[in-house]
Amino acid sequence: MKTSVISLRRIRDVVTNLSVETLTTAMEQGFIAYSEGRAVVPPVGLLQFEVPPGDTHIKYGFIRGDAVYLIKVATNFYDNPKQGLPSSNGVMLVFDQKTGELLTILLDEGYLTNVRTAVAGAVVAKYLAPSKVNAIGIVGTGTQARMQLQYLKEVVDCRRVYIYGRSKETLQAYVKDMQPYGFEITTTMNLEDITDHCNYIVTTTPSARQLIQADRVKPGMHITAMGADAAGKQELDPIILQRADLVVVDSKAQCIDHGEAYYAIQQEIITPDKLMELGSFIKYGQHRKHDSQITIADLTGVAVQDIQIAKLVYEGGVRNG
Repeated sequence: MKTSVISLRRIRDVVTNLSVETLTTAMEQGFIAYSEGRAVVPPVGLLQFEVPPGDTHIKYGFIRGDAVYLIKVATNFYDNPKQGLPSSNGVMLVFDQKTGELLTILLDEGYLTNVRTAVAGAVVAKYLAPSKVNAIGIVGTGTQARMQLQYLKEVVDCRRVYIYGRSKETLQAYVKDMQPYGFEITTTMNLEDITDHCNYIVTTTPSARQLIQADRVKPGMHITAMGADAAGKQELDPIILQRADLVVVDSKAQCIDHGEAYYAIQQEIITPDKLMELGSFIKYGQHRKHDSQITIADLTGVAVQDIQIAKLVYEGGVRNG
């Protein structure tokens, strides 16, 4: 069998033609398979660089009974925008699970990683968003800060948004890009504006220090934290996880190793028993119980998400292409 190569342009076309419902359903099924033990996902391979700052993640695995398995390489080099380059890049390799043949090379340049991460955020919102979101707070101004909001639009009615960034230039660029989506956007360089006005918050930065402090978190608030996807990254005060009524994680194993939960467990603020995997949460049909709860989602990114998005693109880009 000849290996196909799917360009970023074709990949974008395929994803654009997929409904948000199709994407979120596939992601939910992947999370459930993971939590049920039907997914084989080895520990993440990680290369970290200091000068310039960056990291490369190698994620791979398969779901038992699937036709394919996947190996993904995703890079993040955080100074790239200063050179006019995107901060993320990468490639996905899709193999036949029965023969080991390389079926498809997805030259996605990190795009599919960004999509599956944003879709996971939408899945979390579906189950954990307060019944009335007063305002959405986005911490960060990068690619994921944009895509999280795009996909949240499909599951959260609120259009009032507060954006935190470290410079006026990046905030202005964010507003220019996102206003066409119909959001009423307020920019700020003060994190307290986010916690003062928003009851649904998404943190999207590669920060190595706590950004949101526990004394700023109020009853009824939800936070999805996705920046701590490698050792040394942290966006939340660990006390927040102690105060939370519910802490949902994409992977217990990964979040204990390097997510926001890592810091809370290492400091003996919480025990692993407090963590509930998103797949189990979805499987048993659970939701936020009441609007005074504090809920946290700790997302580190699991290979099963890559498997699910790659299967959709393979089906749409090769078999139906």
